[in-house]
Amino acid sequence: MKKFSQLALPYIVWAVFMLVLPMGLIGLYSVMEHGNSIISFSFTLEHYVKFFTDPDFLLILWRSLLIAVKTTLICLLLGYPVAYFIAKSKEKVQNALILCITLPMWINMLVRTYAWIGMLSEGGLIQKVLQIFGLGNTDLLYTEGAVLLGMVYNFLPFMILQIQTSLSKMDNSLLEASADLGASPIQTFRRITLPLSLPGVINGITLVFLPAVSSFFIPKLLGGGRYFLIGNMIENQFITVGEWNFGSAISMIMAVIMMLLMMVVRKVEIRNQGGKEE
Repeated sequence: MKKFSQLALPYIVWAVFMLVLPMGLIGLYSVMEHGNSIISFSFTLEHYVKFFTDPDFLLILWRSLLIAVKTTLICLLLGYPVAYFIAKSKEKVQNALILCITLPMWINMLVRTYAWIGMLSEGGLIQKVLQIFGLGNTDLLYTEGAVLLGMVYNFLPFMILQIQTSLSKMDNSLLEASADLGASPIQTFRRITLPLSLPGVINGITLVFLPAVSSFFIPKLLGGGRYFLIGNMIENQFITVGEWNFGSAISMIMAVIMMLLMMVVRKVEIRNQGGKEE
């Protein structure tokens, strides 16, 4: 058993250098005064105070959380029926449908997002379709709707695949027993299918919400700089402004928010399974 545990040593070393050490450096920069070196620095919390006392920064945080919630809800409403249809299909059809969903993910996310610029821009495909219905003058690009569309397009497959996996693992004999006992299809779905698929729903929500709340290139490309989110703010502090200390403080704030959300999701999942947290 000891030999098998030693196999985890390379992963532990990798995790320390690639995860723990960078996060430690970000945390250190976040409590340093501007211009201090790592060897000798002065401790300060002014960067955190600056963030929480400026209404503009709080507004950006609120806007980021709001669009992440919208993205997650839309992905859930669109993804659950699709996942349900795939799970109820024959095995060969399931494989083909899953391939259709995952195939676009083989292309870089940045390239896929760039493609939406051409489709949403003036004279693009979508605007030409809208012209047929007399809506050709509608501004599509560089709006909140464009950012939301890009988010949903990029993160929807994560929701579908997680829910489809849970539905595929479900014991069909439970559905047959429910029908034999006289339950309607709606009652069967509400009391059996939905509760048993909740682990996939929770995992899908996690995989969509966390990247959506911190995304920066989707708002930058489809929002055109007009729709500024927390991810853009962090990028701006590190690359444009050069305020690494303040950017690190914002990064740590977002890391704490994400960890708290993951803890909440974990507790909900444990409660749903009827177990107790170890």
